[in-house]
Amino acid sequence: MTTCDVAPPRETVTPPLAGGQVALVLIALAMGGFAIGVTEFAAMSILPDFAAGLGVDAPTAGHVISAYAAGVVVGAPILAVLGARLPRWLLLIGFMALFAVANVASALAPTYNWMLVFRFLSGLPHGAYFGVAALVAASVVPLEYRTRAVSTILMGLTVATVIGVPFANIISHTYGWRWTFAIVGVLAVITMALVALFAPRDPAHADASPLRELGALKRGQVWLTLGVGAIGFGGMFAVYAYLASTLQAVTGIGPEVLPWVFAVFGVGMFLGNILGAWAADRIGFPAAGGLLIWSAIALALYPFAATNLWALMVVIFLIGGGGGLGSILQTRLMDVAGDAQTLAAALNHSAFNTANAIGPLLGGMAIAAGYGWTSTAWVGVALSLGGFVIFVIAWMTGRKHATA
Repeated sequence: MTTCDVAPPRETVTPPLAGGQVALVLIALAMGGFAIGVTEFAAMSILPDFAAGLGVDAPTAGHVISAYAAGVVVGAPILAVLGARLPRWLLLIGFMALFAVANVASALAPTYNWMLVFRFLSGLPHGAYFGVAALVAASVVPLEYRTRAVSTILMGLTVATVIGVPFANIISHTYGWRWTFAIVGVLAVITMALVALFAPRDPAHADASPLRELGALKRGQVWLTLGVGAIGFGGMFAVYAYLASTLQAVTGIGPEVLPWVFAVFGVGMFLGNILGAWAADRIGFPAAGGLLIWSAIALALYPFAATNLWALMVVIFLIGGGGGLGSILQTRLMDVAGDAQTLAAALNHSAFNTANAIGPLLGGMAIAAGYGWTSTAWVGVALSLGGFVIFVIAWMTGRKHATA
């Protein structure tokens, strides 16, 4: 073991899968990550389109984004606990079915209020899907490749930021914003079919129950790991939420350049996901601390690079690399959750969406206080370092308990 502080439970698939079968399982799971990534990130980029379509201003339409995030935070623990007695492959299909219906409903939303409801419903299966998918991915590979397998699902989400979001923008501008959500519904149905075809048909654990899953909440290491994500990841979102405004107000670029800068961020997140998973499979949980320091340094460079487009794109790439934290923490939760794996894994995405709320909130407060658009970077540095402090506490106390 590389972390020396926990003993990860090992859940095996029966019968073992061949290499080609493992690849098909991971592709099927990643397709769901891609669909979720498109609906989450594209909704931000086409906000002006559906704001106009629903007859509200942009700030009001922004509540639609918040409704989705609220759905993630609420849905992850509830669906994970309620589904404790069901086989994981069946849970994945059920989560994607709800996701498909809610996104198609979003495409048909007649009013702004209905849109809020449908986006909340769309967010409900987000965290639970990623949590269960991560457990399935980890179960089909040897122990030393767990984090890389988990990162494959999150890679679907990062690919969405590079390819899916620009494509969604084209669809929205050409055919209307409703088609963007409709296409996400189709992607969800494709995921359902792939999971039904390729996911291992392991039965639910004989002792699985909602009460056992809730046992994860009694574990201090689970809460500390969630704290690392909820605080540490907030730094990236503090900058990302106001990136477009900063590019226009400080860097002085036009809207036609914005997609390219966001694509650079997506590429950084994609590669950071690969690098983070590789590091975690070799050195374990300390890889999270390394990425948090990486993020703090990259964010500190942001204000100095903001006036030059090329310098800023390099820094944005580096900030995106901090996104590799997700797969590291997902695996860590598998290690510390004991026999309450499903709830702990799902809560990882509740933590990240908490970060998605905290970062932009504090960044917006700094801007409103008159510190300027680039002040979001210093908010981000503080949050990344705050996450690092929690990481140190989690790591040290985990090692202490392991040697006691």
